[in-house]
Amino acid sequence: MNAFNDTLSRVLYIDVKNKKFWVTERKDLFDKYIGGAGVAIKLLQEECPSGADPLSPENPIIFAVGPLVGAFPLASKTVAMFKSPHTGDLGESHAGGRSAVAIRLAGYGAIVIKNASDMPIYVAIHGNKVFFRDATTLWGMGSSLTAARVMREREIGTGYRSIMRIGKAGENMVSYASVTVETYRHFGRLGLGAVFGSKKLKGIIISGKQTLQVTNKKTYKDLYDRIYKEAVNSQVMKKYHDIGTPINILNLNNLEALPTRNLKQATFEYAEKISGENIAQNYLGKRVACAHCPTACIHLANLREQYSDSPYFYKTTFVGYDFELLYALGSMLGIEKPEDIFMLIEEVEKFCMDAMSSGVVLAWATEMFEKKLITENETDGLNPEWNNTKTYIAMLSKIVNPPNAFYKAMAKGVSHAAEIYGGKEFALAFNKNEMPGYHTGPAAHLGFLIGARHSHLCNAGYSLDQSLLLTQDVAPETIIDKLIDEEAFRQILSSIVVCFFARGIYNLDLISQLLATMNINYNTDDLKRIGKEIHAEKYRFKCREGFSFDKLEIPGRLFETPEPTQKINKEFMRAALNYAKEKIKCQ
Repeated sequence: MNAFNDTLSRVLYIDVKNKKFWVTERKDLFDKYIGGAGVAIKLLQEECPSGADPLSPENPIIFAVGPLVGAFPLASKTVAMFKSPHTGDLGESHAGGRSAVAIRLAGYGAIVIKNASDMPIYVAIHGNKVFFRDATTLWGMGSSLTAARVMREREIGTGYRSIMRIGKAGENMVSYASVTVETYRHFGRLGLGAVFGSKKLKGIIISGKQTLQVTNKKTYKDLYDRIYKEAVNSQVMKKYHDIGTPINILNLNNLEALPTRNLKQATFEYAEKISGENIAQNYLGKRVACAHCPTACIHLANLREQYSDSPYFYKTTFVGYDFELLYALGSMLGIEKPEDIFMLIEEVEKFCMDAMSSGVVLAWATEMFEKKLITENETDGLNPEWNNTKTYIAMLSKIVNPPNAFYKAMAKGVSHAAEIYGGKEFALAFNKNEMPGYHTGPAAHLGFLIGARHSHLCNAGYSLDQSLLLTQDVAPETIIDKLIDEEAFRQILSSIVVCFFARGIYNLDLISQLLATMNINYNTDDLKRIGKEIHAEKYRFKCREGFSFDKLEIPGRLFETPEPTQKINKEFMRAALNYAKEKIKCQ
């Protein structure tokens, strides 16, 4: 047996109510579903009772990694699964940083957090030992970064270490609160931070010192070198290193597909100023990488702010930025200056909120105020308007600490707020999950609607718009088939677990070869079958928890704002969803 997988099938269970932990061998799950997303969805089905309140002690938190983690380049993601307080069904989020390798070297393939503590705590996992630390003094701190620093300094030890933590958004159970990993990576979407908060769990520290051994060193080295060279020399990966995902700002703006001012427009007149190219040239401070990744796609900008009126006192902060942040807190809000976007990013980071949901909620509120559908009575005296960074910062604080019913509604997302206050036709969400930054055509929006976690990362429909729909007339059924096939393939990527940026490198044939070096023998047909099974298991959970294709609503704004393919219409979209309903059956 290859030593790579000696500990992968060990699942660490942590009961934060009774301050107990135990380890169970789950070779059955890892043999059948590989790891990562495949194992996580089965553990979620086992541990989460049907109909459980997402903010109740019954909702578990599952973390899972895969067999390639710690072994090959770009295998650096942790999968989190839970019942989402934001949508009410499947919550799935992925984070990079050091978390995956730390879990693997601590000796586990998955971690299950159960029940809820009666007081604020953080959990410290040091190899085969688990400690429950009092976090009362950390609860309510203004910045989550301060809490992380305290945890880091308190947990002295050796080994490969990762720190996860929530901010006040999670403590107050904002439904789109995130969990920050290290400093610049996140479990961002669908409200994992709120689930942490419901369990009075301020954070988790994981450290491990195990080593991974190989038996066939030559084969392993040859494959490792091949992947490393492709990651370093590939033009696609070079793009991620040089500019990063913010390269999409100008690309999408040129296509007239960049959501702007709550998608009232699809071009932004200040796109050049907030573009990845301009920021890299004038604001880039440094690049950093996730563990075992040679690409270093994490771009940090220098935010320079005056301490006072004196021209001699400044503070400089590194702020992580990517396309989704520049879209949601930039073009979507009409923000024209990079410095203003960085200040909004820093505020979102301080509270630990999902940036995409935050930006879309603020954009909806701005249009509501613009149309006089709400007044200062709802906004607590504020006047939201496009490009008003100061007001948006104040509104974020009120979402986290709601002074009235309006902000309490905003803290549950744009769909919830629009149900109460109106503006549903321009409340840009898909199964309650706020819109990513692509208005490229019908495939993008259908991808958001039918994806298991309603994200642009489910199936990359925006790519299909640009590669196919711009040049051809394609039937709705063909679009759905291609989206489902891509999503099934991505279940394998998120089970081994590798970064989706590397999907052009990690094809099924290569994955089969890599797994064989670990005595895991699946051919490409096996992998295709497993991908489809994992996808079906996710939908089995979603449907069990109330998801229905019949409940999906398409925001009216999509039909009003032109997109590049000129193929979005109600008949096309409805035909596609009807076919998806038959293709992805709720069981």
